[in-house]
Amino acid sequence: MALTDVTDVGLEWAKKNVESNPHLAELIEIRNANAASFSSESEAIVKEAETENILEPVEDAEMQKPPVLVGVVKENESFDFCMCNPPFFESIEEAGLNPKTSCGGTVKEMVCPGGELAFVTRIIEDSVSLKNSFRWFTSMVGRKANLKLLMSKAREAGASVVKTTEFVQGHTARWGLAWSFIAPGNKVLRSSTPAKNHHSFMLQGLRREHGAFQVLKSTEAFFIASKLSCKIDTLSFSVDVTLSDEQTEAAILHGDDYAGSLENSSAKLQSVVKGISFRITVFEQIPGTLVIKGSLLNKALSGTFSSLFSQLEDTLRMECLSKAR
Repeated sequence: MALTDVTDVGLEWAKKNVESNPHLAELIEIRNANAASFSSESEAIVKEAETENILEPVEDAEMQKPPVLVGVVKENESFDFCMCNPPFFESIEEAGLNPKTSCGGTVKEMVCPGGELAFVTRIIEDSVSLKNSFRWFTSMVGRKANLKLLMSKAREAGASVVKTTEFVQGHTARWGLAWSFIAPGNKVLRSSTPAKNHHSFMLQGLRREHGAFQVLKSTEAFFIASKLSCKIDTLSFSVDVTLSDEQTEAAILHGDDYAGSLENSSAKLQSVVKGISFRITVFEQIPGTLVIKGSLLNKALSGTFSSLFSQLEDTLRMECLSKAR
């Protein structure tokens, strides 16, 4: 883990926090972003991205500042993700315009030329040249209008996946932006795949006709079409799924996990291990956004559960999101 800051106060407090957790001290490195070596190689990478028009340049010359990540991340380093709480405002006067939603912090923590739009844009620009160093790039965003612009910039940069979420506490709302250049992998999990007992996915941008109840009924219909026993609970918005004894015997003989397309589900289900049972629950996070969670109740065959849940995700996305566009 690497922590970066540009202020002496921030770096000093980071050091104190690390020292207060000696069991983690060897896992955390604190870096002064001001002292980072912006090498000629890093400079060349950024210029190359500009010449290839990967991103449209920010118009305001005042917003053209040095990279945020390039020069701070060392060569051949690899991280699961980076996260940022950017300076939201262009000026300290702007920061105090709305006393109900204003946040505390020093000037350098809250203010930078161009505000959050310029700062996160610089991270997106850096992510183009560091796409192999991070699995995910993330940042908080303070204005919803900026969120849409930054989503477009991430897509223009070539991100294969762009995700958002919303944080609300008290009178303040913030948004989270995440993007990745790693292509989504094959979602069908074989029996050799490491066990996972919990899965989830999110459906965003849904129309009113695809509310939680409708998606719950579609979930039930998916498993019924796969010849599985279902019990729907409209109070808890869940569907309990159980495999019959007949659907388990072939797996004991052949050692074959459930995998394949929905069209072949009836045949494939003959190779499932006995006793698997799991629960699918539908949650409405905000209007138009649902979270579908799956929990394995019988740990006998998590690979089968993973494969079925992946196919459920594909089916619901096709059914709900293709109609929403």
